[in-house]
Amino acid sequence: MTLQSSAASSIVELDATDLSQAIHARDVSCVEVLDAFLAQIDRHNPEVNAIVAPTDRDALHTLARERDAELARGHSRGPLHGFPQAPKDIMPAAGLVTTKGSPIFAGQVSRTDAVIFERMRAGGALFVGRTNSPEFGLGGHTYNPVYGTTRNAWDPSRSAGGSSGGAAVAVALHMLPVADGSDMMGSLRTPAAFNHVYGLRTSVGCVPHGPTDEVFFQQFSVAGPMARNIPDLAMLLSVQAGFDARLPLTRRAEPHGSFTLPPARDWSGVRVGWLGNLGGQLPTEPGLLDTCEASLAHLRAIGCTVEPALPAFDLEQLWMAWIDLRSFAVAGANKALWEDPARRAQLKPEAVWEIERGRALSGNRVFEAMCVRSAWYQALRTLFERYDYLVMPSTQVFPFPAEWDWPHAIDGRDMDTYHRWMQTVVPATMAGLPALAAPAGFGANGLPAGIQIIGPAQSDAAVLQLGHAYDDAGGFSRQRSPLLG
Repeated sequence: MTLQSSAASSIVELDATDLSQAIHARDVSCVEVLDAFLAQIDRHNPEVNAIVAPTDRDALHTLARERDAELARGHSRGPLHGFPQAPKDIMPAAGLVTTKGSPIFAGQVSRTDAVIFERMRAGGALFVGRTNSPEFGLGGHTYNPVYGTTRNAWDPSRSAGGSSGGAAVAVALHMLPVADGSDMMGSLRTPAAFNHVYGLRTSVGCVPHGPTDEVFFQQFSVAGPMARNIPDLAMLLSVQAGFDARLPLTRRAEPHGSFTLPPARDWSGVRVGWLGNLGGQLPTEPGLLDTCEASLAHLRAIGCTVEPALPAFDLEQLWMAWIDLRSFAVAGANKALWEDPARRAQLKPEAVWEIERGRALSGNRVFEAMCVRSAWYQALRTLFERYDYLVMPSTQVFPFPAEWDWPHAIDGRDMDTYHRWMQTVVPATMAGLPALAAPAGFGANGLPAGIQIIGPAQSDAAVLQLGHAYDDAGGFSRQRSPLLG
């Protein structure tokens, strides 16, 4: 039975934490929740193309009825019980198409779940489709030849960011209550900034990442949550986080199912270092830095001391080390595709560029890049002896036209690679630090901007704690996309 429009709207308007409570109190059924979110997807997805590869709806209703029957027997699978979710189309999800945005894998149905999806499924989530991503997750703009372009939740003529662009848009437009994402080079942070939502790049090992047969070397890309507010973000993280013996880099610090948002605290005297554009070394679109700096007033309002900070480091050396290590990893992960001429011919130019660079690197150069990375971590560790948190913009541009491939220049400075325009996300990635992407407000052009709140190693909970206080002061989570009416 289809819900009345007003009832469906009230369900999708709930915060995820409130929705979970309503489901468990049996104020709403899992079937009603599913119908409400499917109606929201039908209403908004045609305009933005965030959720792709939809799941059979009869099968979904069968699962939703099973979830209701479980609750009737007094059994809950956890906070996501009955939640519609759409795993990002990069890692495998059993029974769902996993294309990675590439025609090479179009129509490929996965047999197993990545660990994060395994946990979400076991936790009661219903997978209604996939969220769109750029090909192989490369690039900060979500478009691919399989599903097309995902459009911004505040202005559909603009980019949604990437690579978790579909996830961010789906959350912003209430097509999903929360969503998973992953982040190597800002893939959680760029779309969060572009769509005025929250995304957490977790510490290395906080959340099990990838399939269980993933190469042990992996230390850059992490999985994490996206949400409209911090309590919702923490709730999803509680399902995602925790040790898994199959993935030895995961940590026991947050046992699976136990992550909670720390309580409110007094922020007086907490020291925040504002990195800004790193002393002018990062070109930014006019107006963006002003918008981000204005948001610092909310940190000061809760009692934090905010002052300019700059690490003592050669940032061009850091960039070169980053692109070497990234290309090395991308080339290794796609070795089989490259060695098959037919599949190689289907790769997009950015993938070809990465693989060719990676294959040409010497072992000594890769080692030197790892040394630079280690030195960078020590430089930030030294900075954290003075500051409790570091803050900088999540992006260097506002959302750009959706028809572009990527911004080729910023404020008159040419970008020499397809991802140089995202250099602001590299500092946290190279140091393996947690970074919360938080809304910063809107520019004079009406487009969203965002900041990163970066904490010391393994301080995920503390970063969320500050983000929650920042949101309470700024009211960002209460602002709605004009597309929602």
